[in-house]
Amino acid sequence: MAGTPPRSPLAPEQFPSLPQISGVSFAAVQAGVRYAGRTDVMLARIAPGSVMAGVFTKSSTRAAPVLDCQSKIGADSDAGAAIIVNSGNANAFTGKNGIEATRAVTSAVAEALDLPETRVFSSSTGVIGEPLPHQRITAKIAELKAALDERAIRSAAEAIRTTDTYPKGAGAQIDIDGKTVSISGIAKGSGMIAPDMATMLVYIFTDAKIARADLQAMVSDLNQATFNSITVDSDTSTSDSLLIAATGTSGADVTGSVAFRAALHGVMKDLALQVVRDGEGATKLVEIQVTGAQTDADARIHGLSIANSPLVKTAIAGEDPNWGRIVMAIGKSGAAADRDLLSIRFGDVLVAENGWVSPNYREDEGASYMKNAELVIGVDLGLGSGKSTVWTCDLTHGYIAINADYRS
Repeated sequence: MAGTPPRSPLAPEQFPSLPQISGVSFAAVQAGVRYAGRTDVMLARIAPGSVMAGVFTKSSTRAAPVLDCQSKIGADSDAGAAIIVNSGNANAFTGKNGIEATRAVTSAVAEALDLPETRVFSSSTGVIGEPLPHQRITAKIAELKAALDERAIRSAAEAIRTTDTYPKGAGAQIDIDGKTVSISGIAKGSGMIAPDMATMLVYIFTDAKIARADLQAMVSDLNQATFNSITVDSDTSTSDSLLIAATGTSGADVTGSVAFRAALHGVMKDLALQVVRDGEGATKLVEIQVTGAQTDADARIHGLSIANSPLVKTAIAGEDPNWGRIVMAIGKSGAAADRDLLSIRFGDVLVAENGWVSPNYREDEGASYMKNAELVIGVDLGLGSGKSTVWTCDLTHGYIAINADYRS
């Protein structure tokens, strides 16, 4: 790439202090997969007795590492596990070479850490269609193993970045039956972000005790309301993956725990919104709340139609309260709508109702609200009880500049 873009104006002030997860250690190195002078490979080692779960993109052109992870994730095992990730090259649309490169990397990690190869999960992110120079990664496995440290999760977050302008992390701690349960997660994602599971990689670690099937069901469900409810540019990556490891080292069984589910939901939502905050060229974080639809599914269709509309997103970038573009996006979505029942709000400002601009609406109020860095657009269809919330960002000249230079 021509250079790392400036830090997003929506970025958190600093990387959070995350709880250490007993049974998980991290390392990161510079392997020169594509980038010079920055860490680009991370390794996480996970203790024996841990369970793994995950969700993955449904793209028809899934990368070789995604297919490999999907083939492994449903197996139960008492052996330890590992996650190895490289940035700079997606190892996607690389045919037989992609399969061989993935196996070379996972086999090398398995040998170094004395693990079954079926317990090594890999991800690759970056440019599509170029062979992965896997020898650069395997040459660094010994160095990664030597550097493994329970405190090095931030280094891991740095290593998985591509066009991200900052490393992303989130964590939580809760009390379950007098025992402290910790959750820590990292993510990467900035562009090519759209639900399914909206180039995004997510790794979450917890010391909770839970059966693999129960963890899988929980993560799959929570994914719908978090990573599958964000969009930056409507483009779904070939590489989207979320992996979660539960070591059980806290001794706290969280099966059926409402508190654990809420904490995990919070971590996942935090990471998902950080991805939107770092949307390529973004200057606005936008929450779209759709209510009054015939069904929740219809509400989601309307929300995504608004969130993915270039006309809506450029109006937001220009701080223009152009509610007509919201109406347009609703009308084209394909879900049920009645023009004369619609109401639209920008924050607390009622903009339109009953199929027309609100008689009390003042353009200067709408324009003033649109200057905020974080916006809420509310739409009520007036048809039923269906509702959905999705998050997006604006579309600026920065998005074009970043993506025009992506392979330069």
